[in-house]
Amino acid sequence: MADVTVSCPVYPSEDPDKVKAALLGIFPTGEFELAEGEMKGPADLDRFSELIRRQKILDTARSQMQKGVRKGKNRTVFSLNKQVATVGKISFVDYRTVLGTISVSVEADDIDAFIDRVAPMTVNGEEVKQ
Repeated sequence: MADVTVSCPVYPSEDPDKVKAALLGIFPTGEFELAEGEMKGPADLDRFSELIRRQKILDTARSQMQKGVRKGKNRTVFSLNKQVATVGKISFVDYRTVLGTISVSVEADDIDAFIDRVAPMTVNGEEVKQ
């Protein structure tokens, strides 16, 4: 079991409904609420996992998720491009963008096993079944 929290800033120039729609395109079970300029809520990574397979970016996703793990912690944090999410695509970012990023925080009893399930290892572009 994992606790997933997704959040992103909503700027005055943005339509909160469009920001929420972008989040729901990637995290359709998310329960997002707007408070103090931030859209935030719990979600799961089922659709996210489907999208990274469809976009053939499993290695990138796995790398970004592993990079966000802190030694001794059962937690990872990674960021997605908010603008790209508006068209239902996933693009990872390592920096702040003009419109802000989508922050995804995952806590799990076994974070490595969780990452293996969401973004498994690949060999020559094919998933390695463990």
